[in-house]
Amino acid sequence: MAGIELRSTAFNDRTPIPGRHAKDGENISPPLTWSRPPNGTEELVLLCEDPDAPSGTFVHWLVTGIDPDSGGVAAGELPDGGTAHLNSFGEPGWGGPQPPIGDRAHRYRFRLYAVPEPVPLPDSASATQVHRTMSQHGLASGLLTGLHQR
Repeated sequence: MAGIELRSTAFNDRTPIPGRHAKDGENISPPLTWSRPPNGTEELVLLCEDPDAPSGTFVHWLVTGIDPDSGGVAAGELPDGGTAHLNSFGEPGWGGPQPPIGDRAHRYRFRLYAVPEPVPLPDSASATQVHRTMSQHGLASGLLTGLHQR
């Protein structure tokens, strides 16, 4: 799968995510920017997951239907054209990091996928369902990993 460059002005790859983006902070999604997806991209899909959660991979944000020409999203906003799905807290949209107190830093993987057609994902899709669907339909992807601990 081709690459998309995914960045944030709030944190760099493999560095701490500021507390204002955490569930027990202001709980606002971080700003993200991305490079242009490949030709043939119909929409983008954004996933933020915590693979270190004690109960298994935790979905913090899933957005489908993102306009491929959008180029990014401001802090606390929904990407252009996007539809927010339920996160693992059972809430629509962003649910910030909230690892157990005393755990080592958890990894929060922001993944952006380019797809050639809208993909059918259930409203409360698991990270595994998203990865499986994207491996079958994805044209390109990008990854940005932030860290957070309490």
